[in-house]
Amino acid sequence: MKRRSLLLGALALACSGLALADNPIVIKFSHVVALDTPKGKAAEQFKKLAEERTKGRVKVEVYPNSQLYKDKEELEALQLGAVQMLAPSLAKFGPLGVKEFEVFDLPYIFDNYAELHKVTQGPIGASLLGKLDSKGIKGLAFWDNGFKQFSANKPLKKPEDFKGLKMRIQSSKVLDAEMRTLGANPQVMAFSEVYQALQTGVVDGTENPASNFFTQKMHEVQKFMTLTDHGYLGYAVIVNKKFWDTLPGDVRTALEGAMKDATKYANDIAKSENDGDIDNIKKSGKTQVLTLTADEKKALKRALTPVHKQMESRIGKELIDAIYKETGFNANE
Repeated sequence: MKRRSLLLGALALACSGLALADNPIVIKFSHVVALDTPKGKAAEQFKKLAEERTKGRVKVEVYPNSQLYKDKEELEALQLGAVQMLAPSLAKFGPLGVKEFEVFDLPYIFDNYAELHKVTQGPIGASLLGKLDSKGIKGLAFWDNGFKQFSANKPLKKPEDFKGLKMRIQSSKVLDAEMRTLGANPQVMAFSEVYQALQTGVVDGTENPASNFFTQKMHEVQKFMTLTDHGYLGYAVIVNKKFWDTLPGDVRTALEGAMKDATKYANDIAKSENDGDIDNIKKSGKTQVLTLTADEKKALKRALTPVHKQMESRIGKELIDAIYKETGFNANE
């Protein structure tokens, strides 16, 4: 039934293409987070720039907060042409068969944005986006959200604190291994369902950048957040390849320029937005924000970095080693 509805949406879109030639080209841009997150704001920035630079020849319709599709549905919708643009989190591409993207889920593989951007803005990132072509998807850019923090209704400061907790994760074998390494029970769940699951105790905790945690009001249903920066959450901005390839050349060039500038905007605001939302969480008085000591963070990193070795056969040792070389990774820091 779900696939049929997606097909009907794609057919409706195809029929709409028979309209008058002077009608604007419509890009439906669907995403699952709130408007006032880094991704939400970047999507609106892209819309503004795209419409300005094409002088109205393109109309971008942004649908935030899973209005059109949930996590598990959106990639199929894009491939079928029911929407033209998405910015899914990088963990989504493993289930699609592009397992290399799960390298971004490895805990503590990046210590800061400078290390991260050597990968996402360099040859490794370009190579990864190119792997989407065979899936009918064109990869345009990487957008930052930020580094993830753990939350639960108990303090999480030592590896043993996670034992037995039901922790929500995205669908990712790496994140599954991360939680199991800590002795937690990973629970795969759509992002739009997490608040209710935390509220009702279906799960005990989760991991998120502060901006997602605050804008989804998870601070109302979680007593503790620990600033671990243990993992990265980012997005790949993607389009339906057939749609992209059939655009007029000058329109595609204008959209590429708009995407380049929207990407700079997205990545410039990501850190400040998350820092601001950590302050907002503290001010709410509902979630206690915990900071690890240097020794506590080192112990958590040492507990989690064996996941890198576990995932070599899935992600590719060569890719992991290339990132180590690019960033100067050191498991003992």
